[in-house]
Amino acid sequence: HSSARLERFLQLSAGGNWHVCNLTTPAQYYHALRRQMKRGVRKPLVLMTPKSLLRHPQCVSKISDMAEGTHFHELLDDEHLATTPDRVTRLIFCSGKVYYDLLAFRAEHKIKNAAIIRVEQLYPLHYELLKSITSRYPRAQKKWIWCQEEPENMGAWSYIRWRLEDMSRHPVRYAGRERSSSPAAGSKAIHVLEQDKLVEDAFSV
Repeated sequence: HSSARLERFLQLSAGGNWHVCNLTTPAQYYHALRRQMKRGVRKPLVLMTPKSLLRHPQCVSKISDMAEGTHFHELLDDEHLATTPDRVTRLIFCSGKVYYDLLAFRAEHKIKNAAIIRVEQLYPLHYELLKSITSRYPRAQKKWIWCQEEPENMGAWSYIRWRLEDMSRHPVRYAGRERSSSPAAGSKAIHVLEQDKLVEDAFSV
């Protein structure tokens, strides 16, 4: 787990050389593999898939999510708030497992004004789809947050930051661990405290 260095794959991403994904549902995993096999041009596929999602009670998909007519989604809009976009004043972008921590925190604190956008495929980033999703939330255009579990000098932050800022035309805020020379705290207690803080920061910075 701590040797899966997402930032290194993203630093090497250029010229459409491969796909880098951090998925949140079994259906997305299925569709990513199916797309890999069905497409005419084969490119390497890098999947960041933590073991914890194998047993996470919310990380489930219906058979209908993998049925005929379904496909892989590079980004996933907030299904809970997409029908009430006018109430949203904060957009939280994330990728992978941290989504479920953000979802739990939002539900526990009954937060109704923060939409969580999942970036399932980091590279290549689907700019047009991203623009389409974010345009649905006009009241949140000045408050975009990127949330990640990795330290600030690791993970997707250095890759995604300027891409989001180029689209929003405003500074994007960061919610995650402080810069570190190690990818892991080395202590379960410290890890839990850091995790709780970064999730809370996503709704307050």
